[in-house]
Amino acid sequence: MTTPIQIKEPTKTEANIETLVKRIEQLENEKETLRLQLWKTRRKPPGIIGYAVLLVGATALITSFIYSSNILALIGLGLSFWGILFLYAKPVQYMKAGLIDSTAIASLTTIDRVLADLNYQGKGIYLPPKYLKDFKSGTVFLPEKKEMQIPALEQLSKENVFIKNPNGLCLVPSGLGLTNLYETELGTDFAKVDLAYLQRNLPKLLIEGLEIVEDFEMRIKDNQVYVGITGSSYAEFCNKLREFSNICGTFGCPLCSSIAVALTRTTGKPIQVEKTAHSKDGKKLRILFRILQQDTLQSQK
Repeated sequence: MTTPIQIKEPTKTEANIETLVKRIEQLENEKETLRLQLWKTRRKPPGIIGYAVLLVGATALITSFIYSSNILALIGLGLSFWGILFLYAKPVQYMKAGLIDSTAIASLTTIDRVLADLNYQGKGIYLPPKYLKDFKSGTVFLPEKKEMQIPALEQLSKENVFIKNPNGLCLVPSGLGLTNLYETELGTDFAKVDLAYLQRNLPKLLIEGLEIVEDFEMRIKDNQVYVGITGSSYAEFCNKLREFSNICGTFGCPLCSSIAVALTRTTGKPIQVEKTAHSKDGKKLRILFRILQQDTLQSQK
């Protein structure tokens, strides 16, 4: 005689937890939807309002001609004026990309000359927050030699530029400000999320939120992160930086650097830009980031 299988029904506590988890997921989805709407409405309201007011003003003007009404004519002229004004109003202050490039290129040129004079050959290593006093700050360590070595915490805590044993420089990443802007726009702390979160949210932020790229792709495999960027606002800037051998492959442009800082905050591990590739027209950029493991760093000391 076989014993019937008894199915254990979930307890009241388990049911409440499951309901709570579903509710949290629902709220997260609603938050993401509202954030996308905010990014869109933050740029579009003046245009929408302008067209609406201009339409009402034009209607009033046409009606004033039909009925020979001076009052409607005055109302139509006033509304048309405000409609045109709203169309030209900008919710965000824009600055020409060339002006930003000109101000930033000088600093990176100086860094390139310093690295060339010191004959530094190692690639930059972006350090995670655990190595820093301020979690919102960032540091990229530029080693003198190609071996991947990281200074001791005691040396990094002093916040010196020149580091010994191993010899190298500790500099503020060029993309630190951008990374902090990403966190502000997404309303989160990258140190509290995982790589899947970045993979899911960075494309929406960079394409729809900040509108600095036309397309963004991120793929994660083992200890490597592949990023593909198309139509970047920094394309022309990157083309200029490629003339300096010690920047792209060592220190990183602002956009590449910002992604590296975001990755090191999320993973809690050092990040290195392993390879970059540009298309002939400069519109497409491919970056391969490497997540450095502690045992890998120790084995090469």
